[in-house]
Amino acid sequence: MNLIDQYKDIEIVDALEERYLAYALTTIMDRALPDVKDGLKPVHRRLLYAMRQLNLSPNSSFKKSARIVGEVMGRFHPHGDQAIYDTLVRLAQDFSVRWPLINGQGNFGNIDGDNAAAMRYTESKLTSISELLLSGIDEECVEFRLTYDEVDKEPVVLPANFPNLLANGSSGIAVGMATSIPPHNVEEICNASLHLIKHRNSHFDKLIDFIPGPDFPTGGEIYESRESILNIYKTGKGNIRIRAKWEIEKEKRGVWKIVVTEIPYQVNKGKLIEKIAQLIIDKKLPILDDVRDESDENIRLILVPRNRDVNPEQLMEALFNLSDLETRFSINLNAINNNIPKVHNLRDLLLAWLDHRRDVLIKRSQFRLNQIKDRMELLSGYLIVYVNLDEVIKIIREEDEPKNKLIKKYDLTENQANSILNMRLRSLRKLEEIKIKEEFDSLKVEKSTLNKLLKSDSLQWKDVSSEIKEIKRDFSKKTELGKRRTKINYDTEIIDVDLNFSEPPEPITVILSQEGWIKTLKGVDHNISEIKFKDGDELLFVQETMSDNKIMLFASNGKFYTLETNSLPSGRGYGDPLNLLIDLHDGDKIISLYSFKQKDELIIASKNGYGFIVSFDDLISNRKGGKQILNLSNDDIAMSSAKLEGTHIAVIGENKKMVIFEKEELPRMTRGKGVKLQKYKEGNLKSVLSFSYEKGLNIIDKNGRSRHFDDIENWLGKRGQAGKKVPKGFPRNF
Repeated sequence: MNLIDQYKDIEIVDALEERYLAYALTTIMDRALPDVKDGLKPVHRRLLYAMRQLNLSPNSSFKKSARIVGEVMGRFHPHGDQAIYDTLVRLAQDFSVRWPLINGQGNFGNIDGDNAAAMRYTESKLTSISELLLSGIDEECVEFRLTYDEVDKEPVVLPANFPNLLANGSSGIAVGMATSIPPHNVEEICNASLHLIKHRNSHFDKLIDFIPGPDFPTGGEIYESRESILNIYKTGKGNIRIRAKWEIEKEKRGVWKIVVTEIPYQVNKGKLIEKIAQLIIDKKLPILDDVRDESDENIRLILVPRNRDVNPEQLMEALFNLSDLETRFSINLNAINNNIPKVHNLRDLLLAWLDHRRDVLIKRSQFRLNQIKDRMELLSGYLIVYVNLDEVIKIIREEDEPKNKLIKKYDLTENQANSILNMRLRSLRKLEEIKIKEEFDSLKVEKSTLNKLLKSDSLQWKDVSSEIKEIKRDFSKKTELGKRRTKINYDTEIIDVDLNFSEPPEPITVILSQEGWIKTLKGVDHNISEIKFKDGDELLFVQETMSDNKIMLFASNGKFYTLETNSLPSGRGYGDPLNLLIDLHDGDKIISLYSFKQKDELIIASKNGYGFIVSFDDLISNRKGGKQILNLSNDDIAMSSAKLEGTHIAVIGENKKMVIFEKEELPRMTRGKGVKLQKYKEGNLKSVLSFSYEKGLNIIDKNGRSRHFDDIENWLGKRGQAGKKVPKGFPRNF
């Protein structure tokens, strides 16, 4: 058989699918997602286990981080040294991890974004929390598997006598899925866990009483309603708003400054200061004069207002909108449970950890029971020796095969016989006999206790509860270690503050591209053809307005977003991505852009043909998340809008049918679904128009050409009718 004959033909699609699936599973299971039981990814678990093998306990001396990285890479982890060291560094950073698992000595980076020193310059050892995670690992309480090279063994999961997944959280991106679990307060986790032991099916409303929300290592303040956080813990997904903590520091003669003492989690302080400084340089925040960093081990950012008459709330609200002093933390409670990646709710995460702790308890108890049985077996053999001491000595001295003789004469096991033969002469003292009897009786009592434990669910949960109570005591919120750092403001509503800072107004032109880049140009009547866009991008909207005005963006999600024109980038560049200025989710599109005018009104309509009239005054919101105006069903999106002008409204469907009715038939609302505008047998609403019936219907197509229709009487009807085919000459793309 030649070499070619050994190959077999396979479809390239099948081969690619097989290999991509293998890659995806490897990424999900072995890299990106934590295990629900110990809250660790494989690299974390290998790192802690290797450090334990190196005897790097909290009470031991430090070892070079390079030594540790080499041990992990050589024995357990088939990846590069930098990935392992980055993991080690993060687990030692108290601003990255709420409860550090590694005690680092040397430069391990800082919250300003400075990197850690090279691994040859730093030293590390385990913390007491890591010891809790590893406690009992040598007692056959967790499963082990072969390492990547099948030379050694590594734990599949750690015993985890610490609620690490919820306490420290986790983040990672896999193929087709991700995880983002925030850290929480340990005492609160323990309280919820103790409650679940007694009430396994407890409602989320009760659990949130124990765990009101995340507890980030950098503190800050959470501004979310109880209902919103409750929904996140129910579904396992959502996001929360985090704001910096600040206070006013008064000086002489009415002068004051703002001191920021805590910043949102995962915000780079150095870049934050650079951003605020750039806002001052770009004159986007004229009421702020200066920003200084006076931080030592504690954060202290100084914000100096332009003058003492500046409103501090207005200043901070502006900074919350324009900088990372306010962020949104995305939550996705995705973790591996019994080799299956799944988005969990809060109760599932807690129960998974509790069930794991019970399983560990059972296996450790069985391990100890086996040890006791083996020891009692030997002790009972020793007791036989003392009862028959002379006879045993005689057999040992005179018999050629004393082992077999002892087994036969005294009905001993092989282990007992070997142990007797290996006894030292000094062990034959009377005192030793007494000690053996005492040890035997003690083990007998312990054996009985363990047997009762293994047969009783209630006793098992009692022991688990005792362990949790010990953790709760050690991490009490009354201690410096365990106190809650992040304040939760359930009922505090974010106040919309006018961010229109007094600058001489001037005419400007707002440009928004198809790819979502926004900017302003000074003046009006620009030649649009001369405006440059990125390759593959083009103009979406152009709006002439004033520099002190607002622009209103209507999105397909039914929300209106408000932007101050003086906060938009200016110049001949491409501008800034719109997603940096507003919270626009993937799939949502901007369908209209307007310059704000008081008392003006809009007609807004959904794809399913519902709509109403709303005032511009009711659309304003200074929140990045916008303001929900048009309520939509699951299969519906916002489709069209038009300024209310004239006497009548025209509605055009995808079926090229049009109905015209008086504007009085359409209600005025501030928020809602609206009423039916046009009836459809097939297709949906495409656009709405407003016009004066006396002047006729005037339409401008996408190429800027105007079409006028005077004879429109045949299309007059009532709101909600199907309408008739559009007149000849009507733009096809309208």
